[in-house]
Amino acid sequence: MDNKVVLVVDDDKDIRNMIKIYLQNDNYDVVLAKDGNEALEILEGTKVDLVVLDIMMPGMDGMETCMKIRENHRMPIIFLSAKGEDMDKIMGLSAGGDDYLTKPFNPMELTARVKANIRRVDVFDKIESESDKEDTITIDDLTINVDTHQVFYKDEEIHLTKTEFDILKLLASNRGMVFSIEKIYNKVWKDEFFVTDNTVTVHIRKLREKLKDDYKNPKYIKTIWGVGYKIEK
Repeated sequence: MDNKVVLVVDDDKDIRNMIKIYLQNDNYDVVLAKDGNEALEILEGTKVDLVVLDIMMPGMDGMETCMKIRENHRMPIIFLSAKGEDMDKIMGLSAGGDDYLTKPFNPMELTARVKANIRRVDVFDKIESESDKEDTITIDDLTINVDTHQVFYKDEEIHLTKTEFDILKLLASNRGMVFSIEKIYNKVWKDEFFVTDNTVTVHIRKLREKLKDDYKNPKYIKTIWGVGYKIEK
């Protein structure tokens, strides 16, 4: 089996090379780009399985680069940023990112997240789970097409990232069941949960925004305080 290819985009040469060493030690093929323009050129001629993308770059920053990547590609994108506030994470995920790490980061955590995101794509793309046998899931005015990865509110399509879709599908396929943050992470990312990580919470918040689901009086995703999230039967 061919090695998975990871594109690392960062204007800091030392960080690029450090990430390359760790990923190569985990048997990934690594391609390096110093900025957004070079990354887009590489993607035109190279099959890439995941992108590690710095946000704070001169010229075309990571947010703009991500949005341009998303015009033609669906591979997971992990953002790197010196900013760690929730709003910065929300902006990154809104631009089309799947995961977010704050600098300085532990290289071992980055490699773990790379592995988790690639594994998640492989599992959901190649293995049909029991819930996938249902082509569409309908919740009131919301329609989830499992085969095409599309979500519609009445006749209007709601554009979700792959991660947002996977979380929604998980909850919608198991209506009435409460999923903790840890369990959502285990199921969607296919990896062990990082105790200090708030990635799931940020994704849920963004998903609710796109569904226009008021967290105070939610129609779809309900918070069970101290336990987790669910969609009612």
